[in-house]
Amino acid sequence: MNKTKWGIIGPGKIAGKFCTDLKEVKDAELYAVASRNHQKAIEFAKTHNATKAYGSYEEMLKDKDVDVVYIATPHVFHHEHTLLSLSYKKAVLCEKPFAINKSQVEEMIAAAKKENVFLMEAMWTQFLPHFEALMEIVASKKYGEINDIKADFGFSAEFNESGRLFNKALGGGSLLDIGIYPVFLALSLLGQPSTLSAKASIGKTEVDEECDITFEYPKKVTALLHSTVINNTPTTAEIEFEKASIIVNTRFHEPSSLIIISGKEETVKEFGVETNGYNFEATHVQEMLKQGRIESDKMTFEKSLQLIDLLDKVRAEIKLEY
Repeated sequence: MNKTKWGIIGPGKIAGKFCTDLKEVKDAELYAVASRNHQKAIEFAKTHNATKAYGSYEEMLKDKDVDVVYIATPHVFHHEHTLLSLSYKKAVLCEKPFAINKSQVEEMIAAAKKENVFLMEAMWTQFLPHFEALMEIVASKKYGEINDIKADFGFSAEFNESGRLFNKALGGGSLLDIGIYPVFLALSLLGQPSTLSAKASIGKTEVDEECDITFEYPKKVTALLHSTVINNTPTTAEIEFEKASIIVNTRFHEPSSLIIISGKEETVKEFGVETNGYNFEATHVQEMLKQGRIESDKMTFEKSLQLIDLLDKVRAEIKLEY
């Protein structure tokens, strides 16, 4: 069986975790790494046993042996680097957020369709065992309908005005980096809200350091969502059903467990994931490539469009423009 040869654009911290997990993916090979800093590419390739290290993205994309590219550059470059990769007919798994706004995402999807090449947003939570189990519980109506959701994601980051979290030029702020996860959860479980409202604490670098979002749905169902890069928060999700409540333990967006409370019964569901969790999305991408698809049947283009649309609407509410 031929291996799927992966190339990496943006060899940073997240790419490092992804490459560690790629070792657990059947028929996957970390083949090439590209950085505009050639030395950084060389060091990353050595650390993760990649075959080739390139000093430019174009160089790597010209390599006919690269099957699929994982893009892990800062948010503001996702659009550019995805279009570049697609123009070389390379399949793309691009980190979240897919891009900075909906129009960019629409361009990326149009390019994938034009080139007839696979493209997916790397919303890895979608593929994690605990999340898939949660989605199955919701679909089964075992505990009735959802009444409300509360989800947060927060950590206290060291302030660095030139770092990607606080630098507006790099798409900094809590919303696009981590607020996307509570928004994704609400979208996945409840769909598009009827109305939304949001407020944020805008810091001195003009990005949202904290963001509070409320989604409202028919029948008075709500989702209360919070993100912050200046405070540590539980980073859990609580879903209240008609007949039970489910807590997704910290940190809810990565491999986790579920606590199901129904009446006087409390059940803990563990899933035994021993990796960072990136192997599940990589396995899915390879399966889609084997099937000759250009779009995931789970993290669809439509879902990515709905997600970025919500993020755009929240940004409009908090008056955050990039």
